[in-house]
Amino acid sequence: MTSRPGPDRDQILAALETVATPDGTPITEAGIVQGLVIRDGNVGFALEIDPARANEMEVVRESAATAVREVPGVLSVTAVLTAHNEAPSSPPPPQQQSQPQSSGHQPGGKTGPLDIPGVRAIVAVASGKGGVGKSTLAVNIALGLHALGLKVGLLDADVYGPSIPRMLGLNRKPDTSDNKKLVPLDAYGIKAMSIGLIVEEDTPMIWRGPMVQSAISQMLVDVEWAPLDVLVVDMPPGTGDAQLTLAQRVPMTGAVIVSTPQEIALIDARKAVAMFEKTRVPILGVVENMAWLEMPDGTRNHIFGEGGARKTAEKLNVPFLGEVPLITAIREGGDDGKPVAGVEPDGASATVFKQIAAGLMASLENTGQKPAPRIVVID
Repeated sequence: MTSRPGPDRDQILAALETVATPDGTPITEAGIVQGLVIRDGNVGFALEIDPARANEMEVVRESAATAVREVPGVLSVTAVLTAHNEAPSSPPPPQQQSQPQSSGHQPGGKTGPLDIPGVRAIVAVASGKGGVGKSTLAVNIALGLHALGLKVGLLDADVYGPSIPRMLGLNRKPDTSDNKKLVPLDAYGIKAMSIGLIVEEDTPMIWRGPMVQSAISQMLVDVEWAPLDVLVVDMPPGTGDAQLTLAQRVPMTGAVIVSTPQEIALIDARKAVAMFEKTRVPILGVVENMAWLEMPDGTRNHIFGEGGARKTAEKLNVPFLGEVPLITAIREGGDDGKPVAGVEPDGASATVFKQIAAGLMASLENTGQKPAPRIVVID
């Protein structure tokens, strides 16, 4: 079976030329089309605008997306608004301040809460800094929840460093449904979506903050996730604007904080806890990664210190979900696209993730978001 040829850059630009700004200038002539990416029929671009004109330019964004979608060979379109200039520091007029925020789908540059139907709980896996194994834990915790009988999805929200496709062994683009939504890929029984499935692995994502936020928003609302018991979101590392916007706009059920045992990592983990608490997202638990290295004689070498994350969880009065040791099989599984919790869910290396997943389920029940019941047959 031969695949349909994809569109080229000239075709996309010709379609965009038919869309005009509110003053009648084609958007290609206005110079606001930025970051055009075309890959296997999947098209992405940004419209760089004055943030004060976000509402009226949202109509232009929708028109541009529609025009590109009609180009032969286009499978999906990701069109976002991004602002070059900072928003004015003066407060909005009183009539704007008094208007309530909409609770519906707010694409592009709008700031209302997102609506993600058919997803019972959304869990953020976050860290205050990079390099602590957050993505590895997000993958294996999601697979651990699946092993306990839940319908699970995994969103790679780390736009600048999407690693979920490699960790799950995914190397093909997502399909699109009849209503032009992306269909998440299946990996070891869970649904997965990542910007890394649309752009080349070595392509740098040179995007400003608003564009990142819009892209993540679209991967949430323009993907056919439902039905899911839990959607695990692998958050970008840190506590910057992208993380704060996600915490505010996405209806998070709660967050899991990942840290290594040493104090330098725990300082940033506490910042992540504080960020979620300020945005009223419950902390479902803390996980300590790289807790120890088991030596040939069976003793434990606590390379990065001992029990730091557990003590931090106790001090902050949040659940401690468990410790993950330094195990070669976990690292190799992530590199090879064969995560231990998916390949051998009952194996020794995967046991810790099932235990963490069970603790996470208990925390979810305490928030009032009970996952679907599990039927267990006992002989």
